[in-house]
Amino acid sequence: MEVNEFINQNLIKMNLKSEDKESVIKEMIEIMAENEIITDKDEVIKKAMEREAKGTTGVGKGVAIPHVKSDAVKKPAVAFGRSKKGIDYGSMDEKPSYLFFLITVPEESHDEHLKLLAKLSRNLIHDDFRNSLLEAKDEEEVMSVLENI
Repeated sequence: MEVNEFINQNLIKMNLKSEDKESVIKEMIEIMAENEIITDKDEVIKKAMEREAKGTTGVGKGVAIPHVKSDAVKKPAVAFGRSKKGIDYGSMDEKPSYLFFLITVPEESHDEHLKLLAKLSRNLIHDDFRNSLLEAKDEEEVMSVLENI
């Protein structure tokens, strides 16, 4: 399973406008809706916020990986967003998040999102990988970084 099977340049937002956790989630879900990955934005937002209520997906080191499993998701996908100024996401290390990966999968998916989450997490612990994403100039460069994991 390759991360780039689930993401393309249309699912990348280089400059998120959001300033808080809920806004980031809504902005990322909007990307999924625009690309017809999901059928019901409100349902996916509700599921994402329910997941966050169980424990933050702000994993630290400037990274958050919200994830949603819902019947309103047509196919597994990953959206990437970046905030230059950082967003208080309630991360485990209590520092702002700059890199966001929203993983959405259909309700009937088994462990697909967990495998994807694990693969992303294994790479995101490396400073050089995170820095490459932070410094990427455009969507094409982000895709290039992601293709190498």
